[in-house]
Amino acid sequence: MGIWANGPTAAALLEELGLALYALTTDLRGVRLREVREVRVSADDGPGLVVAFLGRLLLLEADDGFVGRSIRARVTGDPPRAVVARVRGERFDPARHAARTEVKAITLHRLVFDPRRGRARVIVDI
Repeated sequence: MGIWANGPTAAALLEELGLALYALTTDLRGVRLREVREVRVSADDGPGLVVAFLGRLLLLEADDGFVGRSIRARVTGDPPRAVVARVRGERFDPARHAARTEVKAITLHRLVFDPRRGRARVIVDI
């Protein structure tokens, strides 16, 4: 399964990819903006940064049951090498949130992260 994003900056692409990832797992319209989590990751290159960032978002969900609905990212480096993001959302509540697809891992397979052209694509393991 894949997720795609379009955006004018590396930060915008990461924000959109993160929200697309969470949208695979539940309907984001029911997620309230109750809590804030900070995510910090770095990598040697853009694709590695994407995998590290989305992997950390998966860990928030797997370890804490946290689902994000809003992401604001700040990227450093050219090309991008680090990101700090504020993720707003709440813990998954099966009484209110529909369970969709369980994402097991983020892959490098056919990953595209091209901030200059404003596009990204990530294949996830389900």
